[in-house]
Amino acid sequence: MDYFLTPEQQSIRDLARKIAVEKIIPVRAELDEKEEFPWEIMRVCGETGLFGVSIEEEYGGFGGGVLENCLAVEELSRACLGVATSYAGSGLGAHPIMLYGSPEQKKKYLPDIASGKKLAAFGLTEADAGSDAGSIRTTATRTEGGYLLNGTKQWITNGGEAEIYTIIAMTDRSKGPRGASAFIVEKGMSGFSFGKKEKKLGIRASATRELVFQDCFVPKENLIAREGMGFIITMRTFDRTRPGVGAQGVGVAQGALDEAVRYARERVQFERKIISFQAIQHLLADMATLVEAARALVYSVARYIDQSKDPKDISKVSGMAKVFASDVAMKVTTDAVQIFGGYGYMRDYPVEKMMRDAKILQIYEGTNQIQRNIIGLELSKEYAGKR
Repeated sequence: MDYFLTPEQQSIRDLARKIAVEKIIPVRAELDEKEEFPWEIMRVCGETGLFGVSIEEEYGGFGGGVLENCLAVEELSRACLGVATSYAGSGLGAHPIMLYGSPEQKKKYLPDIASGKKLAAFGLTEADAGSDAGSIRTTATRTEGGYLLNGTKQWITNGGEAEIYTIIAMTDRSKGPRGASAFIVEKGMSGFSFGKKEKKLGIRASATRELVFQDCFVPKENLIAREGMGFIITMRTFDRTRPGVGAQGVGVAQGALDEAVRYARERVQFERKIISFQAIQHLLADMATLVEAARALVYSVARYIDQSKDPKDISKVSGMAKVFASDVAMKVTTDAVQIFGGYGYMRDYPVEKMMRDAKILQIYEGTNQIQRNIIGLELSKEYAGKR
């Protein structure tokens, strides 16, 4: 379908597709098997300007919005969700600075992120604070000239590889969620170290690691906005990045559909190519319809967010894009494995990897159950007083 992309948006999509075909697909199986971080591909994304898609031109970026980011993420995810997660994770870490950073913070950090010289990461999740983000225990205590951070973050994308981290910590626990603040922490700061690198079901090319803070001194200049803004910054960031998770779902689902159609056109059983069987045709038809529906929703939500003047007005639709597209990704990749039959279960073919990769989309950046809670609450507010 024609989604009426501008020439600039088409260029972003085509660039990401070129990188996916030429740089990612040839090595995706090896990266997955070795659980190797895709540094070479990240360098290419930096050299071509892909990391700067959503960063303001003033700081070396393209100046695009949520839709431009989704276009790039979708194409990378079509080839390998692990690589795409490494790319998108840097954007997630940069977003709080983009949205709430001071001019000085933006000038210091965003140019290096836009150029790919430094990756970023976002640190919220902890062992006892996943969906219940208000239960974070990492603290930031005022001291002369700044803050001392203490605590541990868990399952952080790009952990250990990134140079710039946006960390959510409690500056006043007595205020609950209103007592959280956001800080920019740099790799190499005293008291900041890394724990184990996780071994995962999927997205193995991405790094998922613990962040450990032991009296880590962070200058006061690295506080984003002001104390107590941590959860507002987090929620506004996720509202703008969750469509990107939806775009990941669209991408991996499209990649699985591509492989399934190609295989069905080649595989012969009972002296016929299996795509001639109505059962396979119907399965593929449903897969293709779901992929296109997910893409339409993600693009529409991304455009809406880019044009919205009220940041409080986007949580519901952002959640919808993430929920629907990630559920589509799980179903389409599973059905692709089914079409491949026994071969689909083997690592010789890419669909088993796609199926393993897709599962995380229903979990990270807010589980789909939490997203449905958000959507339901927003609906309740909308219909209050209506008959």
